[in-house]
Amino acid sequence: MAGAALLGVLLTLAVAASVALGAKDIAFGHVIGALFGSEHGADAELVRTMRVPRTLLGLAVGIALGLAGAVIQGYTRNPLADAGLLGLNSGAAFSAVLAIHLFGLATPRQYVWFAFAGAALAGVVVFGVAALGGRGGPSPLSLALAGAALTFLLQALTNAVVLFDSATLDAYRFWVVGSTAGRDLSVFWNVLPFLAVGAALALACGPRLNILSLGDDAARALGANVAAARALGLVAVVLLSGAATAACGPIAFLGLVVPHVARAITGPDYRWLLPYSGLIGGIALLTADTLGRVVARPGEVSVGIMLAVFGAPFFILLVRRRKLVQL
Repeated sequence: MAGAALLGVLLTLAVAASVALGAKDIAFGHVIGALFGSEHGADAELVRTMRVPRTLLGLAVGIALGLAGAVIQGYTRNPLADAGLLGLNSGAAFSAVLAIHLFGLATPRQYVWFAFAGAALAGVVVFGVAALGGRGGPSPLSLALAGAALTFLLQALTNAVVLFDSATLDAYRFWVVGSTAGRDLSVFWNVLPFLAVGAALALACGPRLNILSLGDDAARALGANVAAARALGLVAVVLLSGAATAACGPIAFLGLVVPHVARAITGPDYRWLLPYSGLIGGIALLTADTLGRVVARPGEVSVGIMLAVFGAPFFILLVRRRKLVQL
């Protein structure tokens, strides 16, 4: 409980910093006034129309990616897994590129639905292919192989489209870097229902993940329906990662790193690991986004780049750890 309270305090501080700090200096008193409607003018408008939506979206996406990473690592028993393992990022990217190329869509608010549909379809295809010929549903290995194959295919198709259409390439570059900038409240409200349902399903997966961590045969001996459990986990991951990727673009390393940080605090019990992963994910994304706005004033560094800069060294440490094989 002490750990959860501490994370709650850190999350509150991260939210406050995200609203108060940015590429432009605004006095803290003016920020408070803007939030409560007593301040008017350009600075107050910036806080209300840019920083608040960006903070809400960053918080929701960070929680979603942290939860999704923990769920996918648990169901695949792969300590280096994230949403990209199931081809969700590639599916969202290809669908967004098609929407931009075919329909001339230019803003995240316009193509968020296409990106989400692409991620969802990719998850269904991977799960279906992995389940072919499997006893009791897809295995962790078949999921990883099917996801890798679909990822390579979709990446090739995406590259083919953007190479022949410079306008699509420009819009795609803005989306693929991974950013909360330029998203208004409409994007947040569009993806919030999917994130909320996905979070509820992910938290419900905790007891099942504890059983599956014993191995498929042991789980079946205890009466667990392994295929149904993995299907539920897939739905949760598709909703969380698909909506998050559609809204902000692919954000690397968060879903990979956060569950390991949470596991170091909670141990292997997924009933605690999942909520802790969500909280840490929200803190990490908001902190990286705020730092990205401060370190390059008057410009900013996208949150996807900031997380990659800090996540890559951590990823190397994970690969070098022998304990990874014990997940």
